Amino acid sequence: MTTPTAFTASLPPAERAAYGRKARERAPRSCHGWYEAGQRRDDPVGLLERQSGERVPALVPIRYGRMLESPFRFYRGAAAVMAADLAPLPSSGLQVQLCGDAHPMNFRLLASPERRLVFDINDFDETLPGPFEWDVKRLAAGFVIAARANGFSAKEQNRTVRACVRAYRERMREFAGMPALDIWYAQDDADHVGQLLAAEAEEEAGHRLRDAAAKARTRTHSRAFAKLTRVTAEGRRIAPDPPLITPLGDLLADPSEARREEELRSLVNGYARTLQPERRHLLRHYRLVDMARKVVGVGSVGTRCWVLLLLGRDDDDPLLLQAKEASESVLAPHTGGERHDNQGRRVVTGQRLIQTTSDIFLGWTHVTGLDGKGRDFYVRQLWDWKGIARPETMGPGLLSLFARLCGACLARAHARSGDPVALAAYLGGGDRFDRALAEFAQSYADQNERDHEALAAACRSDRITAARL
Repeated sequence: MTTPTAFTASLPPAERAAYGRKARERAPRSCHGWYEAGQRRDDPVGLLERQSGERVPALVPIRYGRMLESPFRFYRGAAAVMAADLAPLPSSGLQVQLCGDAHPMNFRLLASPERRLVFDINDFDETLPGPFEWDVKRLAAGFVIAARANGFSAKEQNRTVRACVRAYRERMREFAGMPALDIWYAQDDADHVGQLLAAEAEEEAGHRLRDAAAKARTRTHSRAFAKLTRVTAEGRRIAPDPPLITPLGDLLADPSEARREEELRSLVNGYARTLQPERRHLLRHYRLVDMARKVVGVGSVGTRCWVLLLLGRDDDDPLLLQAKEASESVLAPHTGGERHDNQGRRVVTGQRLIQTTSDIFLGWTHVTGLDGKGRDFYVRQLWDWKGIARPETMGPGLLSLFARLCGACLARAHARSGDPVALAAYLGGGDRFDRALAEFAQSYADQNERDHEALAAACRSDRITAARL
């Protein structure tokens, strides 16, 4: 994977700043406020249908059903639609390693390998190098959509977006003056977040953070083990909850799935070879005892996702892994960038580049399926101190604070992979970029509502089938 900063990293700071300011000539900051669907815009339902063609057919209706629940849920599943909409817009040309799906629900509390809670990005399925503003625009529009779902006024919606983008811009200016190693080591741990909330004198926010941190610490592999497994005559096995969780044994009842176990065992063996030696040694302490297909998320529904139950010394020594299919990034058709020999490796490499702390069991593999098709997967632990934000439960003040946290977090991710000096120079010290993104977010939220209605119309006309689960 090519480092996005390859061109500017070796230049003196003054030249890097000049490079950033010159980018305003090809994409003035005010131009980012414009969005209007072109006459040749792709049919959003058609884009989703093309994605669905590569997924497990029986699960696709669940994806549509979840996306139909609200415009915000539709947005979470429509990264491909937005990527196609962003591609024709003016580009700054300032490259970073993009998250690729930087909506508000993909920022959360996570556990570091040192067992500290940190606030970071959590989804990298679409990661790829690209213009920094694509991530910022997806995050900004997501906050308007979330704010609308909460019944906020237009003024409150704009205040939330501008808080997010201002935090991104101001933190990027901080990173522009920092040594590279200090940027790399920077983290947003729970204590830092708590100090920010205390400085804002937000008692409710501080209370919510403490509750979220406490809840995150309960979301351990042991709790996942207790929730997802049961005792059987053969020992601990994954408990069925079809169609959301379907153990391998139930799938093997279908003759077409007869070789599935062999396929999945090869998945684990191939994955182990991608781990660092000491972590591969740790994995050898566990044996694979059961597997199940699992439905995850919104946009990911229908991709092949497996829960793997491994046991160590005994039934009280579990390890739960999630192996998730990795397809080509939705950004790839629009970036003209490099292609990857393994999409799971793309996800893992991008995650390690922009996330401050990664799961010790993060790896990838390639499997040839029963249909003869090769598929890539990335693997990580299932649950591990994850605290999920709930924007739909936040009032205007709290949502603005959460937006600030997300904006600052995204700046840190981009500063690690891009050139913070050039980015800060492009953004400047004023609020022109902030105001432009607030305009864009409103326009794109309108478009998202139209696309959500288009999916609903496709369901009413029986073009697609949706299942509410």
